[in-house]
This record gives sequence, structure tokens and C-alpha cells, in this order.
Amino acid sequence: MWEGSGNNYAYLVTDEKTKNAVIIDPANPPEVLPVLKQKTESGDIKLQSIINTHHHHDHAGGNGEILKHYKLPIIGGKDCAHRTETPSHNSTFTVGDSIKVTALHTPCHTQDSICYLFEDGNDKAVFTGDTLFIGGCGRFFEGTAEEMHKALNETLAALPDDTRVYPGHEYTKGNVKFGIKVMQSEPIKKLQSFAEKHKETQGKFTIGDEKLHNVFMRLDDPAVQKATGKSKPVDVMAALREMKNNS
Repeated sequence: MWEGSGNNYAYLVTDEKTKNAVIIDPANPPEVLPVLKQKTESGDIKLQSIINTHHHHDHAGGNGEILKHYKLPIIGGKDCAHRTETPSHNSTFTVGDSIKVTALHTPCHTQDSICYLFEDGNDKAVFTGDTLFIGGCGRFFEGTAEEMHKALNETLAALPDDTRVYPGHEYTKGNVKFGIKVMQSEPIKKLQSFAEKHKETQGKFTIGDEKLHNVFMRLDDPAVQKATGKSKPVDVMAALREMKNNS
């Protein structure tokens, strides 16, 4: 959504067997509603709920308009517009018969940020909002370096390495431009090459990849510590974010 300005992602996830579906962060109804209308009227999907990763307008700001067309529960953090349910950390719910969703609280970008792990058989995907981007992370608007370190390097890093990452924005080109200044490793060069050739990078990389090419998940790396002049992980995280903000 808002291609060329916000480069936001909204995601429609459907259980193929039951056609039950959820829409994640449908913040721009003029772009989202025509898709939902076509798919619901054709019987391709049965909308089950709206899911929000956090309360910012460019993620939860479309809830009110979507509700005029579809009477749905809204699953999201405590500050999300029209929210009906906030899942507790590590709690689960299902989409249709086969998709299990785990809510992972990752406060920092906002205090109500939640990432959602979707599992269907062996397939795993995590929708990270503005907490984790491909090769980067969100600004610490409502939180601290300590919170982002925990969110990325404890909560999300604990997910299986083959979990595919679906972030809230397409920011990879900018993230890798910063990352390559910090650390000239092969994984970062590979990410740079991919970003130069592809407009969209969502779902193309995994948690395992992020541990290799995302400098915010490599706080113990000597190259990252050297670039920041810090050695304690939380201090490295704070310095990195400050450097990125000013880059």
C-alpha cells in the first residue's frame, strides 16, 4: 500500500481448506477493500478477523472503514483502533482448520507491538509489523534499546530458522545501504544484490537469514561492535539505532 511513499504491506492469509482468512494491517481501505470485495463475493475467502501488529495509523488506521463493510473482530495491541481482543504473549488462536497463530509481544517501536507466528504443517511465517524489517528494525518510538534487543535477539531469534519474515514495510534497500557500512560480510552483500534486483523482499528471507545479514541481530559481532565503539549488546543496539537514524 502507498507504494512510493510508505511502502506498507497488508497481508491476506487464507486457510485453503476452509477458506477462512484474516487481513493483517489493512491500513489503506481504498487499496484493500476492492481485493476483499472481489475475494469474498467470489467465495475465495471467508473473512474471520482483522489483525493489527501495532496501533500506528499506517497499520491500524483503516480498521474503522473496513468495519463499515465487514463486521469483524479486531485482534491487536491495546491501543489499536476498534480493537476487540488483545492476545496475551505466547497465546494462540487458529485461522480455519490448519493455521495456528502465536502472538509474540515485542514492545519497543510501540508498547503494543505484537508479532504473529503463523504455522501450517511445516510452513512457518512471522508477520513482524515495524519490529523486524528485512535487514533492519523499527525506530524506538515508545521503547528502549533493551526492549528491541529482547524483541529481536530473544523473542524472534528463538523462532525456527526456516520461519519466513513478512515485515510491515518494504525498507530493504535503505536497510542494506546502512548495514553494508557497518559490516561488509557475504550475507549482507547477498542481501544487497537481491534488493537491487527485486522491488519486493517480503517472504523471501527467514529468521535464519536475518541472524546473518541484519546488523541489529548481530550485536556480538566484532565488526558491529567496532563500528559502534560499544561491546555490551544493549549499548551496541542503542548506538546502531542512533547511527541508522542519522544515516
